[in-house]
Amino acid sequence: MKVEAHRWWSPSLGHEMGCRVYGYGGKPVLVFPSQGGGCFEWEAFGMIEAIDDWLEAGKLLLVTVDGVDTDSWCHPSADVPHRAWKHACYERYILEEVVPLIRSRSHQDYLMTTGCSMGAYHASNFFFRHPGVFDSLLSLSGIYQLKLFLGDYMDENVYYHSPLAYLPHLPNPQDFRHKEIVLAVGQGAWEQPMLDETLAMKKVLEDLQIPAWVDVWGHDVAHDWPWWRQMIVRFLPSLKLSA
Repeated sequence: MKVEAHRWWSPSLGHEMGCRVYGYGGKPVLVFPSQGGGCFEWEAFGMIEAIDDWLEAGKLLLVTVDGVDTDSWCHPSADVPHRAWKHACYERYILEEVVPLIRSRSHQDYLMTTGCSMGAYHASNFFFRHPGVFDSLLSLSGIYQLKLFLGDYMDENVYYHSPLAYLPHLPNPQDFRHKEIVLAVGQGAWEQPMLDETLAMKKVLEDLQIPAWVDVWGHDVAHDWPWWRQMIVRFLPSLKLSA
């Protein structure tokens, strides 16, 4: 399999960031890491191996990125405006640095995005905030608001980065009715907050008449990599991988 490793000083963030590119063609997919994870995470936890057939066949061009969660929303002590500022820098890094890299390697106009846990939050938030960039979302055991880290705190920055808050007032739901959306979650260990928020997202999307496949797995399905490997293998064949 073709693998590229990249690392550069990011003008958006003011420090070095890494990313990895897997495959040589097909649907471009931006992968966000889980909380505290980085661009090696999907390889380390067997996700790349699980989808090796799609990569070898040229069906997917997968790009994994570093995260900054511990300096942004998940920082243990920084005030919320600082966390929001750091996330805004990360958003610029993704849109102005990573997306152009992906597009330089793909002829397709739109990207798919995915992630597990906190990575699923980022994938979902970027997907709904930037419909001109993404046309497909595969969110595995995601959260869809920031209460786990910020409690009931809410200001404009938090609101516009909390899909469960801003989506009910979405001015352009028609922009998402032709896109592919898959939200999956288990009912086992450590999944309860994600289960609650996934079901809340199901209701919001139904009210907006935005089609989505919301798949709730069994009570044995935990918030962990062995299940996410099974999920991605389950859902990839159902997604349109050309656009």
